[in-house]
Amino acid sequence: MGERALLCPSLPLSFAPSSRGGGLPVASPGSKFSNHTRKDARKQFFTINSKLELKPPPYPLNGLEPYMSSITLEYHWGKHHRSYVENLNKQIDGTDLDGRTLEDIIAVTYNKGDLLPPFNNAGQVWNHTFFWESMKPGGGGKPTGKLLKLIERDFGSFDRFLKEFKSAASTQFGSGWAWLAYKANRLNVENAINPQPNEEDKKLVIVKSPNAVNPLVWDYSPLLTIDVWEHAYYLDFENRRSDYISTFMEKLVSWDVVSSRLEAAIARAEEREREEDARGQEQDRDSAEDEKAAQMSHGENEEEP
Repeated sequence: MGERALLCPSLPLSFAPSSRGGGLPVASPGSKFSNHTRKDARKQFFTINSKLELKPPPYPLNGLEPYMSSITLEYHWGKHHRSYVENLNKQIDGTDLDGRTLEDIIAVTYNKGDLLPPFNNAGQVWNHTFFWESMKPGGGGKPTGKLLKLIERDFGSFDRFLKEFKSAASTQFGSGWAWLAYKANRLNVENAINPQPNEEDKKLVIVKSPNAVNPLVWDYSPLLTIDVWEHAYYLDFENRRSDYISTFMEKLVSWDVVSSRLEAAIARAEEREREEDARGQEQDRDSAEDEKAAQMSHGENEEEP
């Protein structure tokens, strides 16, 4: 396994807004997205009741053949992905998660590693949509532009990156995912311990995660993923996971999509830095005003007979 490929931490984890700004939402103490919370809210506000929908892949179900069959897509997307969406809608119906974004549901229900019931379905819905959109007919090959430059900077070469990504995917024990992500900071968020706290900021990393966990809980920006649950490849490759991984990387990856995700991740990180700088400047001004007021008060006290 490559040096940069890390397992998702299995320790009890914590969760709050990142010190670098733009942190993730947090479940209220004792909140179990209960029905009475939603009912109380209805007394004061109108209710947003929005069902999550099953999003289709951005190509026909036979569009990835011969590398991924329509039978696999019909089974994997049409059965597994659909069941995650339907089950999640049932779990959040009438709760204070109803109407929230999928990303918010993931963040709240991760619950410091002590997963609340909707987490697995929410994570699987998000992960699968991201996975379908990571592929395209006629994909594979080699990225270009800024993405390639960062891959070469952070992994040494594109070939080294391929080796490490394939290793992460092939060595993920049991069910799970391998990811290429953009890590904008070294800090922990309250929901998770950063798996790479000693590395530099603003770099590409390879991580792997079990079951439905994804890099959103570490406040990383996912760029690419491969599903290594057995149902993702068994109909086409049986138990030959390594062949499936090689085919995915060489024939299916949509590097255009990965590049656009990188641009968005960098822009988001820059915006968060600007917000953090603005908050820091405001805090400095407040501190200076408080210190000035304290000095004036001290001087007035000294002048009194």
